[in-house]
Amino acid sequence: MASEEPPTCGEVEKNAAGLRPVHQEKQSAFHNLGILDRFLALWIFLAMAVGIILGNFVPGTGPALQRGTFVGVSVPIAVGLLVMMYPILCKVRYEALHHVFRSRQIWIQIAFSIFLNWIIAPFLMLALAWAFLPDEPELRQGLILVGLARCIAMVLIWTGLAGGDADYCAILVALNSLLQMILFAPLGVFFIHTISGDPVTFEYTTAAKSVAVFLGIPLGSAILTRLGLCQMVSKTWYDRVFLKWISPCSLIGLLFTILVLFASQGHQVVHQIVSVVRVAAPLVVYFLVIFFATLFIAFRMGFGYKLAATQSFTAASNNFELAIAVSVATFGADSNQALASTVGPLIEVPVLLGLVYAVKFIANRLRWND
Repeated sequence: MASEEPPTCGEVEKNAAGLRPVHQEKQSAFHNLGILDRFLALWIFLAMAVGIILGNFVPGTGPALQRGTFVGVSVPIAVGLLVMMYPILCKVRYEALHHVFRSRQIWIQIAFSIFLNWIIAPFLMLALAWAFLPDEPELRQGLILVGLARCIAMVLIWTGLAGGDADYCAILVALNSLLQMILFAPLGVFFIHTISGDPVTFEYTTAAKSVAVFLGIPLGSAILTRLGLCQMVSKTWYDRVFLKWISPCSLIGLLFTILVLFASQGHQVVHQIVSVVRVAAPLVVYFLVIFFATLFIAFRMGFGYKLAATQSFTAASNNFELAIAVSVATFGADSNQALASTVGPLIEVPVLLGLVYAVKFIANRLRWND
């Protein structure tokens, strides 16, 4: 392990621009969260359960939720996705990014993250999809889309719970948002058509439109909101009042989206339990392998705990919201591709929550800190 650790993003911003770093102690991170964040897994499971009950025992729930569409996605799901993404992207300090990028260490860390997120992770998911689902091309395609959708929302929650570097995590959120708008559609065509060779129509225009809407709208709105309010009012008011007021909307949007998704897919989830289990297996392996491999490499490279935890959660997490939107818009709400992408949050939440406690345990045993 190197004797000199690279500076965290918060330290770089403090040195370059005089900004105050966000400091979170590993031991107290959980207790500093609000009730929505603290019991996130419980709320998500409740939303899933209510959705499945509605989808199976309330006649006409699924068709009613799919009646109106927006960019190929049902209106309730579209609203939930947009509401969920906007507050997360409002947390990124866009006005300070140019200061951060002056540091050579930050470029090294970003290059490491891009390599993990856009090369290693998608190919790992592709390999696991073929290994576990060689006879199920539609489920395999859904998993491939999940692997291509890099996390930009939930990773902030996992990083906060683990006591990672919140500033650096926000930078990766902004970076992955931009890269997804550029790379998701062409990589979808490349992985599904060129590499997998599956005889299925995956239209570039449909995928690109979904990405542009469900990432472009909240990202553009967040940039305008932050720059506008900070200019008209103050950064202090924005950080202490506006973000505190709007942050719960992200989790409310997440829970609403999950409830609607499982209400729409509830019949399929129950009656295709074997498919759900088969999709769950490669997802569990994916989360564990990519997380611990990233953590080990970061440790060997001499990264401090906060940076290593942030890198690991960013690499292991996925933007299942975008994967679901593209799957539904491209293949339909009742497709196996949509089912596979819907299983994503069902598996990701408990596994990543468990990894929060695992990484804190490892850090304590190794006396690994900053």
